[in-house]
Amino acid sequence: MQPNIIGVRFTKVGKIYHFDTSAVPDVGIGEHVIVDTSRGRHLGEVVQLVKEVPPKPDGGWRTVERRATPRDLLLLQSWQSRQTEAMINCRARASELGLKEVKIVAAEYNYDGSRLTFLFSTEGEEKVDLKSLKKDMHDLYPNTHIEMRQIGPRDVAKILGGMGACGLETRCCSQFLTDFSPISIKMAKEQGISLTPNEITGMCGRLRCCLIYEYEQYVEARKHLPKRNKRVVTPRGEGKVVDVLPMNNKVIVLLENEEGKRFTEIFDNQDLQPWDELEALRRKSQAPCDRH
Repeated sequence: MQPNIIGVRFTKVGKIYHFDTSAVPDVGIGEHVIVDTSRGRHLGEVVQLVKEVPPKPDGGWRTVERRATPRDLLLLQSWQSRQTEAMINCRARASELGLKEVKIVAAEYNYDGSRLTFLFSTEGEEKVDLKSLKKDMHDLYPNTHIEMRQIGPRDVAKILGGMGACGLETRCCSQFLTDFSPISIKMAKEQGISLTPNEITGMCGRLRCCLIYEYEQYVEARKHLPKRNKRVVTPRGEGKVVDVLPMNNKVIVLLENEEGKRFTEIFDNQDLQPWDELEALRRKSQAPCDRH
């Protein structure tokens, strides 16, 4: 039997997870459902109806148990209102235990309060022992399953929100990014962006997510432009390419006038010709013809 797959999101700007809703037919976008996850039962919103079934994950498809009821939604709101208090209590206990390298970022209840997850980050790379903290939180919330989950700098910035390094009132990660793509310094170089830390580093201390936005367009545009230091023939004479403007399809060329003074000028790529190709044609035309 072909599974009926839907995409479910648990937070407003969160990752989409796929579930089999064959047992609960006719579920539509915008509805809320109770699903079985690796971390217990959770309430999420249906945001996607998957037409082409993706490859089956290891362990099989997690399932939709039922539609959420108005009572479930009220329960979720009730438990979410207690999350800040739980976070403050956990922070206070972590401070008492001397866990200075640990930062409690948030606390999250599932919809019925049966599970409480504390999200934390650490400054160093070494693994920290949170057994005592977890036990104390379990003693404070005895009827709740306690989980301590470590998150990275990008996830911390996403949760905390605030203004972006570029000046946007809301950071991209908090506004619309549901997944974090791998970012490399090569992306900044390809776009001609200054490599000074202030220019390429986000509020999370990592390379800015926006470096990937136009990267592919720059790569494609550069394929049709001459390389730096390449000699070209321009309407003003021969010159050397010193830089390119990929998004404008223009090339900056270093030229030399009759007095030997050097200057740069910007040309449309279509107005340039490769010097080496023209030179090869010139030499071929001047070569003596073979006689048989």
